[in-house]
Amino acid sequence: MFEYVKAWYENKFSDPHSVTLLLLLIATVALFYFFGSLIVPVLVALVIAYLLDWPVVHLEKFGLKRFTATVLVMLVFSGLMLMIIIGMGPVLWQQTSNLVQEAPYMVEQGKAFLMHLPDDYPNLITTDQVKSIVSSVETKVIEFGQVVLSASLTSLKDVAAWLIYLILVPLLVFFMLKDKQDLIKSAERLIPKQRRLILQVWQEMNQQIMNYIRGKVFEILIVGTASFIAFAVLDLRYAALLSVLVGLSVLIPFVGAALVTIPVAAVALFQFGLETQFWTILIIYGIIQALDGNVLVPLLFSEAVDLNPVFIIVAVLFFGGLWGFWGVFFAIPLASLVKALINAWSSKQENLIESQ
Repeated sequence: MFEYVKAWYENKFSDPHSVTLLLLLIATVALFYFFGSLIVPVLVALVIAYLLDWPVVHLEKFGLKRFTATVLVMLVFSGLMLMIIIGMGPVLWQQTSNLVQEAPYMVEQGKAFLMHLPDDYPNLITTDQVKSIVSSVETKVIEFGQVVLSASLTSLKDVAAWLIYLILVPLLVFFMLKDKQDLIKSAERLIPKQRRLILQVWQEMNQQIMNYIRGKVFEILIVGTASFIAFAVLDLRYAALLSVLVGLSVLIPFVGAALVTIPVAAVALFQFGLETQFWTILIIYGIIQALDGNVLVPLLFSEAVDLNPVFIIVAVLFFGGLWGFWGVFFAIPLASLVKALINAWSSKQENLIESQ
C-alpha cells in the first residue's frame, strides 16, 4: 500500500510544475476560505469585469484605445444599471411589501384548503395527517420570518458597507478593465517560472469562465423577461417579483427552478384556485423551464459546460456549502476547474516527454 502511494506521489508531484500548481491551488483555497467575506467586492468587480471585457475588446478592434473603450462601456453599463434600479426598484419593493402583508392571509387560506382535504378525499389523507402538515408548515413559516427579521436588522447595520461597495466596485471594475494587461503581468511576476501546468489550466479555464458569466447574464435576462411577459399576460399578481425570482433561479442549476416553482404555484393557487388559469400558468411556466434547459442552455453554454449533471449537482452542494452564494454561482466553473486540474496532472507525463 505504501509503495503504491509513493509511486502515485512520485508520478504526480515529482515535476516542479505540478508542485507549483498544487501550492497555488492551496494558497487560493485558503485565501477564499479564511478571507472570502472580506474580498466580496473584489469578486463582484471581477465578475462584472469579465462581463464587460467582451465589449471593450470589440471596441478596441474598431480602433479605440483601451482607456476610451473602457470609459464608454462603463458609462453605458452604469446608465443601464441606473435605469433598471430606478425603473424596477420601486415596483419590486411595492410587490414584496404587498406579498409580505398578504402572506398570513394566504397561510390561513392554505390551512382551510388542507382541512377540507379529508372530507373530499377520505381514502387518501386523514385529519391527523393534515394537522401534522399544518403544524410543520406553521413552524417553517415562523422560522422563515425570524430569518427575514434577522437579515433585515443585519442589513441595516451593513448599509454603510453597501454604500462603500457602490463606490469601490465600479472603481475596481474600471481599473481591472483599463489596466488588464498590467495586472496580468504583475500576477505573472508573483508566480514561479515552473508555471507550465498553471498556464495550461488558465488557458482552459479563462475562456470558459468568460463564456459562463456572459451566458448566465443572458440566461437570467431571457428567462426573467419571458416569465414576466407570460405572468403579465395571464394577469398573475406579483408578476415582476416572481419573474425576477425565476430569472435568478437559473443561478442554481436544476435546484433553482424547483424552488421557485413553490412561490409561483402558491400565488397562482391563492389567486385563481384550482381553476383553468392556475393550470395554464403552471404549464406555461413548465414550458419556459423546458425551453431554458433544452434549448437556451445548450446554445449559451456549449463552450463553457461539458460536465455530467451529477457532477454539477455535487459541485452546487459542495461549493455552496463552502462559500454560500458565490459558491453556487461559480459551482460550474469550479467543477470545470477541478476537471482541468485533473487533466493537467494526468497529462504530466506527456508534457515531460515533450519538454525533453
